[in-house]
Amino acid sequence: MKNGTIVIGTRSSKLALWQADYVADCLKERYPDLRVEKKLMTTKGDKILDAPLAKIGGKGLFTKELEQEMLEGGIDIAVHSLKDMPTEVPEGLVISAITRRFDPGDAVVSPVYKTLENLPQGAKVGPSSLRRKAQLLHARPDLNISDLRGNVNTRLEKLEREHFDAIILAVAGLKRLGFADRITEVLPREMVLPAVGQGALAIETREDDREVRGLIAFLNDEETVACARAERAFLARVEGGCQVPVGVYAVPAAGERLHVEAVIASLDGARLYRDTAVGSAAEAESLGKSLADKLLAMGGIEILHEIGLLLDR
Repeated sequence: MKNGTIVIGTRSSKLALWQADYVADCLKERYPDLRVEKKLMTTKGDKILDAPLAKIGGKGLFTKELEQEMLEGGIDIAVHSLKDMPTEVPEGLVISAITRRFDPGDAVVSPVYKTLENLPQGAKVGPSSLRRKAQLLHARPDLNISDLRGNVNTRLEKLEREHFDAIILAVAGLKRLGFADRITEVLPREMVLPAVGQGALAIETREDDREVRGLIAFLNDEETVACARAERAFLARVEGGCQVPVGVYAVPAAGERLHVEAVIASLDGARLYRDTAVGSAAEAESLGKSLADKLLAMGGIEILHEIGLLLDR
């Protein structure tokens, strides 16, 4: 940070800008004399829009360029959707704050049919992730799942332009951009578990930048952090990213404990392994890892072998 100015690095999509502006507004309210600037950047994930994320590298696609700019001193912090963050960050950087989680659900947007249950046989659906695709196909194997890339606004435009019967988007993104009225159903978590960290923001800084880390500390929500630790430990254990059909969701339970639920599914949804674990919030990582091991033993390991992961186990 130079001359009393903190520079926030962000992608230029409307949702990314909303996230950066949210953090900027929080900082200005907390520190009226602090100057806050934004630096807009383009990531690999923003440039390649004609291929599924799983085929072009999965997680890190929306963070790498921002992280490099931070390491070079061009920005002081980067604001990410936590679900876009790889489980390991580059040396020299650290996630210094995780904001209070917003709604982690997945929404159906279907002007004609409204709900998943009402969709006709063979309906064209755009879920935009393998996680959603696998869980949807487990519930409705008849659906015609089609690739859907782009930011929130682009996907909403494609709904009609490319004749989708329904598309699936994160509730948080839709609500943050003022599209709550487009939601026709929120999928029950009994059917579709969210992505790791879905609904929360991660604020990344240089590890040795004590001044900036101190400034943003007030944005850190310990309850969300504990849940994220369990979820990210689960993901790391299964070597997960956008190329792996897994979902996991942790919530606080009574007595400073966590309840964690997770799923590993085959790409076609035919096989789905799901279980829960409850334990101390202080041992969130161990809880996530043990749940991952349980699902792998149930049959998840074979699914991951089929897509080329964990081949040494």
